[in-house]
Amino acid sequence: MLTTLIFIIVLGVLIFVHELGHFLAARASDIRVDAFKLGFGPKIFSWKSGETEYGLNLIPFGGYVKIFGENPSDESINGSNKERSFVHKSWWRQLLVLVAGVCFNFLFAWLIYIIVFTSGVTATTNGFDKYVNNFTNQRVMITYVNKDSPAEKAGIIVGDIVLGVHLASVSQAPNSLPISVANIQDTINTSQGGPISFDIKRKDLSYIIQATSTQGLVEGKYAIGIGMDTVADMQLPIIPAILEGLHYTGIMIRETITGLFTFFASIFDGTANFSDISGPVGIAGIVGNAAQMGFTYLLMITAIISINLGVINLLPFPALDGGRTLFVILETIFRRKIPTTFVNIVNLVGFVLLMALMVVVTFKDIVKLIK
Repeated sequence: MLTTLIFIIVLGVLIFVHELGHFLAARASDIRVDAFKLGFGPKIFSWKSGETEYGLNLIPFGGYVKIFGENPSDESINGSNKERSFVHKSWWRQLLVLVAGVCFNFLFAWLIYIIVFTSGVTATTNGFDKYVNNFTNQRVMITYVNKDSPAEKAGIIVGDIVLGVHLASVSQAPNSLPISVANIQDTINTSQGGPISFDIKRKDLSYIIQATSTQGLVEGKYAIGIGMDTVADMQLPIIPAILEGLHYTGIMIRETITGLFTFFASIFDGTANFSDISGPVGIAGIVGNAAQMGFTYLLMITAIISINLGVINLLPFPALDGGRTLFVILETIFRRKIPTTFVNIVNLVGFVLLMALMVVVTFKDIVKLIK
């Protein structure tokens, strides 16, 4: 229940930020906004202020701003208030309104990263070499656990801190060797398929976990199926935090675009793995895990989801901001309006397909959760 509540709050904030971008851009362009609502389906409550109705609906997986003329109608084209219609604004104002939601998602992620860097964050020492003087509490952290690996079966999880490691067959104090990623890897490889004892710190508790190395996970070496990194607590002054936040936001946008491009390319060559796709239930699990690790991790995951929401909305698919943007660009290039009926039908079909995809992915997530 707590995971569900946290997920709904995170999703609600991200949808609000996205739709707020559309709302403010429309208002700045003197376009009438008829509704600003979070959620779909039955109404929970609503109120009207000026010409806009605000409200909250029952199904939290979405939200919308109803902009006059965005879905063209006879009223928005020929009505008495047509000068405040989306369809009668210049092409650049239309594009401004359409991309404003995505821009707000990116700006929100940047703001989160600024907050994280100024308040303090666990960061890899390899990625922020120039801030070495800002590092404290350096340690080795488990950053990845391979599915069905000896490490997973032994109970090692992402976020564990390795305080010591030694061969279980050798009488040796866990902290007798300097702890580094290289030393841990050497110890695992030296085990030659034997048991290894790990002195693990998880939150405020200490554990001794024993795992048996195996071959096949790493070519030519014995391994237990973990990824590790040297991390430290890093806190930056406000100006470096702003610059690093912008840099990190750019990196995450680039990585998200690359990941989407790779996935869609894999569909055409038949190598796509649809189990990598997560719907609301899967994302809720990720958010819940991040929340358990700490508030900073929850903020970082929220920023990543915000960036993903922005990038996905840029896809040139009907009903998404990218699809509507494509229509505006085509109209501008060919200097003629695309028939209203065609635009509305295409957007409706796109919306139905998106809802169907969400249902399928959600069902898959639920099945995975039950298993």
